[in-house]
Order: sequence, then C-alpha cells, then structure tokens
Amino acid sequence: MTDISEKINDDITLYQNPGSLAFGTDAYLLSAYIRRQPKEKACELGAGSGVISLLLSARGKFSHITAIEIQAPIAEIAVRNVEKNGFSDKIDVICADIRRRNASLSGAFGAVFANPPYLPTGCGKHSENEADAASRHEIHGDITDFAAAAADYLKFGGVFYAVYRPDRLTELICACRKNHLEPKRMTLVYPTAAHTPSLVLLEAKKQGAPGLFLTKPLMIYRAGLAQKNENYTDDMNYIYENGAFHEQYQKP
Repeated sequence: MTDISEKINDDITLYQNPGSLAFGTDAYLLSAYIRRQPKEKACELGAGSGVISLLLSARGKFSHITAIEIQAPIAEIAVRNVEKNGFSDKIDVICADIRRRNASLSGAFGAVFANPPYLPTGCGKHSENEADAASRHEIHGDITDFAAAAADYLKFGGVFYAVYRPDRLTELICACRKNHLEPKRMTLVYPTAAHTPSLVLLEAKKQGAPGLFLTKPLMIYRAGLAQKNENYTDDMNYIYENGAFHEQYQKP
C-alpha cells in the first residue's frame, strides 16, 4: 500500500492517497452542519476517502450512508477506511459517476451531502496528481450535476447539504433551485472577523417552500491572534467538541 494514515477527529483512522486532497476544515464543517436524522438513510456524492461519511457514522447521525466516488483507486481507499473503522454495516461505497444515475437509488434518501470541486476546469493551476485535480476541479461534474443527482436521490422533503466557495454562491443557489432544491439555511465562514468569507455552507430542501434563514457568520479564529487551534473562537470550539453547530445556527 502506498497510502498513508492519520488519526483524526472522533477517533477515526483515515487512509489517504499521497498527493490527494487532504482532509480539511471544509469537510469537517460540513459534517458538523448536517443535522442528526438517526432513522434516515443518507448519500454522499463525490466521497473521496469517505471522511465525511465516517464522521457522520461515528456520531450516529444516520442509520446508513451510501458513499459514491468516481475514481476507483480512491473508492478502494474509502472501502478500506470504512472497514478499518468498523463501519461496514453503516456505510456502503459505490464506485460510480454521479452524472449517470443509479435508478435503484432514486428517492431513497432523507439527506444527500457533498463537498464538490470548487474550481471550473479552466481555472487555476491543475495538479499533476489526477486524484487531487479531480477533487479541486470540475472534471467529473459541476455544481449543477451534483444538485441534479441530489434531487434525484432525495425523497420528497429530503435535504441537500453542500460546502462551497462564496465567490460561486450564485451558481450554487441557481443549481439548487434549477433542480427544485430550495435553499433553507446558509452560513458564511470567515477565517477571522477581519477577513472576507472563505466558505459557505448551505442546506436546501427538495420541493421546499421559499424562505432562507441566513445564520450569524462563523468566525474560525479570534481576531488579532495567530491562526492556530488554541485560538479558535468559542463557536468553533463548540463545533469541535460536539461535532455539530450551536443551536444559534439552527433555524428558530
């Protein structure tokens, strides 16, 4: 095996392909943003090494998760991660293209979530590592493709969760509404109060009524201090301690 392992949150051992996109703040925040629905089944689109599904299973947020990943070598690592962490009965990994729908999954899930590629194929420098390039760039589908797959796999009233870039927020919302996923809750994430936002978290409901709850912003670090773990804001510490956002970030 050429992949490497590390111990991450929730006592999970994570294997990753060297050079592939590392587990980061965006994936962890998405896992915390997703609401607990222990009786529902969920689906992850573009699962990569499976880290978000692993975190959600460790917290018992869903009864079962189907994780879909297009790259066979990365899907194999996801399977290894599932087995290593003892979640074989909680997570199934499927190697498939989200743009080619699996009819057996249509309308099967109460929640679908994704940390999709943020960059168009012609934008930015492409990594020579194929897995990293596919994780960062829309090589295997853009946000509209992810939203369309989510809409197909969700049952009526099911929820789609995504983490994305604020400069592409318009595209995210348009992709959701085009596929009858109505944005219901949104949080902008800032490194500090002195910065512009670096991430956006969105929750959208299939066939939901219009009405968006824009939460207070999440600041990761306290202003004026070095960006290190010990300088997290109270809100960020709460997220790491509880694997969920504070109730202030929930719709009243």
